[in-house]
Amino acid sequence: MERISAEEKLPAPARNSSPPVLGRNARWKWRVIYAAAFVFFALVLFFGVGLFLVDEDPLRPAQSIVVLSGRMPSRAIEAAKLYRQGLAPAVWLTRSDEPGVSLKSMGITYVGEDFYNLRVLVHEGVPPEAIHILEKPIVNTADEVRAVSEEMKPGSPVIIVTSKVHTRRVRALWHVLAQSKGEALVHAVSDDSFDPRRWWHTTGDALDVVRELLGLLNAWAGLLIPPGKAP
Repeated sequence: MERISAEEKLPAPARNSSPPVLGRNARWKWRVIYAAAFVFFALVLFFGVGLFLVDEDPLRPAQSIVVLSGRMPSRAIEAAKLYRQGLAPAVWLTRSDEPGVSLKSMGITYVGEDFYNLRVLVHEGVPPEAIHILEKPIVNTADEVRAVSEEMKPGSPVIIVTSKVHTRRVRALWHVLAQSKGEALVHAVSDDSFDPRRWWHTTGDALDVVRELLGLLNAWAGLLIPPGKAP
C-alpha cells in the first residue's frame, strides 16, 4: 500500500502558508503610484484653477458695452476705455432695486450703483447720450445676462465687462440663458488685481475662486440653485 506523507495530506494553502511577497510588493507599488498620481492632479487643479477661471474673448466692434454691477468703479472705467477705442457706440448699465427698496421702507434715500457708474463713465469721457440704464431690475449675474440679452438687437455682439475671476462664469451663464439671443464677448478689467497664478495668497482672491467655482457648477447644472447677489 502506497504511503502518503503528512505534507501531502495537508491542503494546498497549508503547505504554502507564507504570503507571496512579490505579489504584495506589486500591490503596494501600484498604491503608491495611484496616490502620487492623485496628488499630482490635485496640485495641478489647485494651482491651475485661477487661470482656468479667467476666460476672455478677443474684442471686435459691438452694438454696446455692458458694465456688470459690482467692483465699482473699475468696470465702468474699463468700459469707458473700450468706448473711447470706438468698439461700440453705447454703454449699458444694469440696475438693482436693492438695497434701495429696503432702505426706502425705512425712510432712507438710496441712489443705486448705476447712478455712480453713470458719473464715472461721464468723467471718463463717455457722453451721457451714449449711456443707457437697462430698465429691468437685477439681483444677480443671471438676471443681468437675461436683461442684456432682452435688450440686444440681432446682428452684432455685446461686450460684457467684468472682473477677471468672473469671466468664465459669465460665459457659462450666457451659454445657458442667452445663447439663442446673440453673442457676448466677455472682457475683464485690464488692471484687475486678481492674480490667477497666486490666487491663494490673499483672502479676497481665495474667496472669489471658491464662489466662482460653486457658481460654475451651478451654471453647468442648469441653475438648480437660484444664484444669489451679484458679485
